[in-house]
Amino acid sequence: MIIEMRTYTLAPGGVKAYLDKYNESGRARQTEILGNLLGLYQPQSGDLNQIIFLWGYKDMNEREQRRAQLMKDPVFTGFRQATRALLLKQENRFLSVA
Repeated sequence: MIIEMRTYTLAPGGVKAYLDKYNESGRARQTEILGNLLGLYQPQSGDLNQIIFLWGYKDMNEREQRRAQLMKDPVFTGFRQATRALLLKQENRFLSVA
């Protein structure tokens, strides 16, 4: 199993606006296409203007196929466009189960 940790740093005060829009128009479509959402977290210390997603995949092939499908989806594209101004930075890390 591969775990992808996606960390989004948002503009100050942007976490609530991002999560509101995500829950309204992005979450259902994203989880339908990507499948295995292991967790969605908001730090309680350190950089508070972040949200962290953990996604699980069988392997990198599955991840690439599912992400490609998501990027073609018009509903998710609309969500991305609506939240782009809130996003300052994105970091991705791939973790493997030890």
